[in-house]
Amino acid sequence: MAYPTDRLATWFVTGTSRGLGLDLVRQLLGRGDAVTATTRSTERLLTALGDGVDTSRLLPLTVDLRDEEQVAAAVRKTTERFGGLDVVVNNAGYGYLAAVEETGERDVRDMLDVQVVGVWNVLRAAIPVLREQRGGHIVNVSSVLGLTAVPGWALYCAGKFALEGLSEALAAEVAGFGVDVTIVEPGYFRTDFLTRDSLALPETTTGHYPAIREMVAQHLELQGKQLGDPVKGAAAVIERVVTGEGPLRQLLGSDSHAYATAKVQALRDNLDATAATAPATDHPAAA
Repeated sequence: MAYPTDRLATWFVTGTSRGLGLDLVRQLLGRGDAVTATTRSTERLLTALGDGVDTSRLLPLTVDLRDEEQVAAAVRKTTERFGGLDVVVNNAGYGYLAAVEETGERDVRDMLDVQVVGVWNVLRAAIPVLREQRGGHIVNVSSVLGLTAVPGWALYCAGKFALEGLSEALAAEVAGFGVDVTIVEPGYFRTDFLTRDSLALPETTTGHYPAIREMVAQHLELQGKQLGDPVKGAAAVIERVVTGEGPLRQLLGSDSHAYATAKVQALRDNLDATAATAPATDHPAAA
C-alpha cells in the first residue's frame, strides 16, 4: 500500500519556503496531514504560510540537503514526532542560466549538490523506513527540462536529466517493497522561480552568446506571466499520491506536454535515421 487509507499521512517535503513546495505544505496542512518541511529558512517558511494556517502538525526544519547527517537527522525527527513516514517529496532546487563556456566549476558543483546529491541523501535516509513498512511514495520534482534541453539551461538540465535517470532506476528497485515513485515534470509555473531569488546567473559572461543574453532578459520579464498555476500544480501532485493512479511521469502544464512531445518526435526521427547503420557495429552473427 503506497498511501494510507486508515489514517492521516505524514509527508517529508524539501524546498518549502516558496513556489510549488510552499503550496504543497499549505494544502497538506489544510488536509490535516502531518508535514516535515525542510528549507534554508524556517522563518521565511512560517512567514509565507501566515497566521491563517494551522501549523500544529508541521515540523519546520532548517536543513542543508548537501549534509548527509542533517538529512538523516531530519528524517529521524519526522518519525519520532509523527510516528512514521509515508510520502517523500524532493522539491528543492533553483535555476541557472548561462552558456556552458560561462559556467564555473563552483556553479556546477553547487547545482549538482542540490539537485542530485541532496536528493540522494534524502532517499538514503527515507527508503529504509518505507521499505521496512512495505509502503510509501517518493515524488521527485524534475522539470520538462529533464526531458529536453535548450541553450542556456545546460547546467539546470544536467541536474534534472540526472534526476530522471535516478528516478527511473529507483522506481524499479523499490516497487517490490510497495513503494511508488513519481517524476513530476512541470513547465513554467507562476512562482518566483524566474526571479533573482531563485535564478542564479554567472559572475561573468562573454560577448559570444547574444541569444542567451536575450533569452535571460526575456525570462526575467516573464515573471508573473507564466502559464502554470502552482496551486493547481500542488493539488495535482497530492491527487496523484493519494489516489496512487497515474504513470511514472506526471507532466504539469500544456507547455510541458508540448516540449516533451517535440522531444519524443525528435528521438523518433533520430531512431529512424540510424536504424540501418546502428547494427553495423555488432559482432557478426554466429554461423
